[in-house]
Amino acid sequence: MKRFHTAAALAALASLAAAGIAQAAPDLGQGVKQATNWTAIIMFGVFVLGTLYITKWAAAKTRSASDFYTAGGGITGFQNGLAIAGDFMSAASFLGISAAVFLDGFDGLIYAIGFLVGWPVITFLMAERLRNLGRFTFADVASYRFAQKPIRVFAASGTLVVVAFYLIAQMVGAGQLIKLLFGLDYWIAVVLVGILMMVYVLFGGMTATTWVQIIKAVLLLSGASFMAFSVLAQYNFSPSQLFQSATELHAKGDAIMGPGSFIKDPISAISFGMALMFGTAGLPHILMRFFTVPSAKEARKSVLWATTWIGYFYILTFIIGFGAIVLVGTNPAFKDAAGALLGGNNMAAVHLAQAVGGDVFLGFISAVAFATILAVVAGLTLSGASAVSHDLYATVFKKGQATSANELKVSKITTICLGIIAVLLGIAFEKQNVAFMVSLAFAIAASANFPVLFMSVLWKDCTTRGATVGGFLGLATAVILTVLSKSVWVDVLGNGAAIFPYASPAIFSMAVGFFGIWIFSITDKGPRARIDRAGFEAQEVRAETGIGAAGASAH
Repeated sequence: MKRFHTAAALAALASLAAAGIAQAAPDLGQGVKQATNWTAIIMFGVFVLGTLYITKWAAAKTRSASDFYTAGGGITGFQNGLAIAGDFMSAASFLGISAAVFLDGFDGLIYAIGFLVGWPVITFLMAERLRNLGRFTFADVASYRFAQKPIRVFAASGTLVVVAFYLIAQMVGAGQLIKLLFGLDYWIAVVLVGILMMVYVLFGGMTATTWVQIIKAVLLLSGASFMAFSVLAQYNFSPSQLFQSATELHAKGDAIMGPGSFIKDPISAISFGMALMFGTAGLPHILMRFFTVPSAKEARKSVLWATTWIGYFYILTFIIGFGAIVLVGTNPAFKDAAGALLGGNNMAAVHLAQAVGGDVFLGFISAVAFATILAVVAGLTLSGASAVSHDLYATVFKKGQATSANELKVSKITTICLGIIAVLLGIAFEKQNVAFMVSLAFAIAASANFPVLFMSVLWKDCTTRGATVGGFLGLATAVILTVLSKSVWVDVLGNGAAIFPYASPAIFSMAVGFFGIWIFSITDKGPRARIDRAGFEAQEVRAETGIGAAGASAH
């Protein structure tokens, strides 16, 4: 507990230092306007202190590896549904989708639709089996009947790559938000977010992360509802009047009400949709949530509640995006000297909060958006840390002989390393749309984690060799094509033209992943392959009935 007080004191000092820097900072094009916005800054500070208190409370409950990774399996289906919704309603959803709609209109809706339609896959194919087969990580499920070492090495690799890309979006969103609110340099903002996130995860584990997610989900749904209500109230609660006004005011005119301005060709559209849909079922920090509930029944209930909240929220983001077009895009107070939106397009929803509710509501939405980012980053970091400590250290290197204390120690060291990596990546990708950066993480999850999970659970002829080689092929293809695409090759690395011409690699890399698993499984005739195939029946019984699941680890 003393260690927690030390960390909390450091975090408080960091917040005080931030306030001091905010007052001393040079004019960044936003500092003058935000310098007097003490209402927003005070609400922001109150929220940070509140979440630190939750972390202190959770630290007292976090005594074992099970507590740290899965909150001891004591979260109810309703609570977990809200927490999953909180995980999903990230910076990409709230800031990114509204920014995409603000910029491109109707096309921005592809994110909301894509994110949402992945849930039936999880509901009907994954949730119950995950809860019955797994313990801490999705690798427990994927490796149930396979040789542990190769599958867990792959699963940890896939998890860490997905987590890295997902972290980029959250850190960019947080950095822009703090920069806008305090007038700080962007890199200082990102570093402060990294420090706070590490404090939450190191001391609170999954219990703190879950409760911050639940509280944040309730606040975000309330705030987004008020924003959408306020926008529609100005148009007699008629969406068609809102859309009509937006088309008249937007630079692209009627084009914003049809597809084509963001996704320009059929292959990109299909690939992008596949990434968002199937990537949902391969996200390690979402899959991990199914191990925090006590039974498969509660796991199914989790998905039902999560789908309800997420679906409602995405309807709101669409209204918020169009509201930003009419109330923010036409207001010079929200623009810099060059006519660009203060803080970039990712801040459209934050500016709309001020337009409809003044400084007090801006403070509320800023604090909630920051909570959104912190909680998602904490969940991501936790899934990355568990991949290293549970899958690699405890299972691969220690062959299941690691003590709970040593596993926790490795997990916390990994948390610090991931925090540093997140800060560096957040600085490198400063100018990217946060929803688009998350779509790249979804593409990698859909190409690597999802095929292995899907085939290992549902195809009896899948073998260790097939799952490992196919998974790595899907992962490598997705990462290479992502690097060669415009988002990295041109926008980050500064090259003239992209080598890979499409917005998302999923249609190609998913095919490579599934084909690799199939071909390397059916050609596998070794003794290990016979064991893998023979174990399918026992796996299916456990997956369908849950017999033996309570308190048991994967074989």
